Amino acid sequence: MSKARKSQRHNEVRNAKALRDYFVDERFEAGIALRGTEVKSIRAGRAQINDAFARYERGELWLYNAHIEQYAFGNINNHDARRLRKLLLHRHQVRKIVQELETGGRALIPLRLYFKEALVKVELGLCTGKKLFDKREALKKKVVDREIDKEMKARRRA
Repeated sequence: MSKARKSQRHNEVRNAKALRDYFVDERFEAGIALRGTEVKSIRAGRAQINDAFARYERGELWLYNAHIEQYAFGNINNHDARRLRKLLLHRHQVRKIVQELETGGRALIPLRLYFKEALVKVELGLCTGKKLFDKREALKKKVVDREIDKEMKARRRA
């Protein structure tokens, strides 16, 4: 694996539950308002967004339950691990997201948290929840795909 790919992997936090529990209909890239110690913790890989979600309140989008650990070398100005964080999007994007959320049955879920040059970005997904039978179907498809890949690999060797 190349050095660029290795370093990128450590600077990216993924939501493992999102693709398992939701169908992602549309994706948005948003900035996030952070404090300095939060950025340092994210660089160290000390963040988790598995339980996180976004909500529209007071004319803005807010990120809830994103756990960014306190910076180990911080001082009295260290941040609270689960504080609300403001998401930064263009006004037209916010309007579109709010319209989709108001129709019902949708959720705004962070899919990954990553660095784009020096800035921290959040990839948000407008998602619809999966039912239990959808999850089973996805698992079956995954198993079938794995078996097909195994067969193709064996045929290439022969």
